[in-house]
Amino acid sequence: MTVRVLKPLIFGFLVVAAGAAAKPAATPTLKQALGAQLRQYLASRGSIEHISAVSLSVSLRGKPTTIDVTAGRTMYRGGSSVTPENLFQIGSNTKSFTSAEVLQLEAEHKLTLDQTVGHWLPQYRQWKDVTIYRLLDMTSGIPTYDNMQPMERDYARTPRAYFSPQRLIAYVGPHAARKKGWYYSNTGYLLTQLIIERAARNSYANEIRKRFIDGLGLRETYYEPHLYPSEVQRRMVAGYFDSDDKDNAGLAPLLRKDVRRYSVSWAQAAGAIVSTPRDLIRWVRALFGGPMLPPQQRDELLTIVSQKTGLPITATSSKEPRGFGLGVGEATQQPIGTFWFYEGETLGYRMAFAYIPRADAVIVVGVNSQPRAKEDKIGMLITGIYKTLQKYRAI
Repeated sequence: MTVRVLKPLIFGFLVVAAGAAAKPAATPTLKQALGAQLRQYLASRGSIEHISAVSLSVSLRGKPTTIDVTAGRTMYRGGSSVTPENLFQIGSNTKSFTSAEVLQLEAEHKLTLDQTVGHWLPQYRQWKDVTIYRLLDMTSGIPTYDNMQPMERDYARTPRAYFSPQRLIAYVGPHAARKKGWYYSNTGYLLTQLIIERAARNSYANEIRKRFIDGLGLRETYYEPHLYPSEVQRRMVAGYFDSDDKDNAGLAPLLRKDVRRYSVSWAQAAGAIVSTPRDLIRWVRALFGGPMLPPQQRDELLTIVSQKTGLPITATSSKEPRGFGLGVGEATQQPIGTFWFYEGETLGYRMAFAYIPRADAVIVVGVNSQPRAKEDKIGMLITGIYKTLQKYRAI
């Protein structure tokens, strides 16, 4: 499960020449045009990315409801038609929930961001100097457990087994060399999970449900630290692991398999939430505006470091196009300009959002596979959706 940068790729449109006597087609509505884009993406990328489902939600300035569009079926070469009610694993979008939990605890004076792993988790002496802030903005340098071949092999052998945070963290080992600069680490978020549980004196699962899922009325969002119940699984589209990249070698036995019934304990606070694109829009709206976070904590959420160097930057630009805050990313690229984003990925799902402050618009797309890294073109799809919104003067 890794964050993917939204690449500046242009979505191509299929043009069909009409005969001279053909009656001019009626101009499609915005929703129809977006649906055509999803169907075209599925037609051109379905086999390459091993996806059967695409789900899109768009939230526009001043509009009380989202535009929800889907394409495809719930299973590869089978299943029923996808609907906006179908669920996807949201992957590393879970990290913003974890960061928001920490920031709320800070506002309640139960912890501070400059406290260290040594303060809260003295058993991890090798990282005793690492602050909570550095765990969240990916500058801790702690290796990520999910790139460890022993962890991958153990999970592939028993994908329905429970993996505790302590077991996952142990795959890194006490003598693993720290990385320099900005380095994506899921280990940091599992350490944060353990810190949350000590500071809140409650389980991470209970805190997420109480504060956010129930507290914000996210009726299509679920968190489980292990196996999802059957009633949730039935609403999920099938999710396919289709990545034979070198760093996934230990997961080879899972290739082309539907992973929705497997344990998400390998991800937990780093990426185990399940939701719909339209409910993730509700979360994004709450995260970037409204009363969920006090002003100080929202400023901390949005304080970024360069993904090139790990050093603090004020904002992204053409020279520093990627920045990372506390579980959220900022990007500057054309044609969108500067926007906040995240792409969450698990073994069988990807869900990406783009929040464009100047237009007060949110785009969320979910698809049902993890393909080879070079074949992940969800950023191309979001770019195309943005251009369609521009064409229809919706933003």
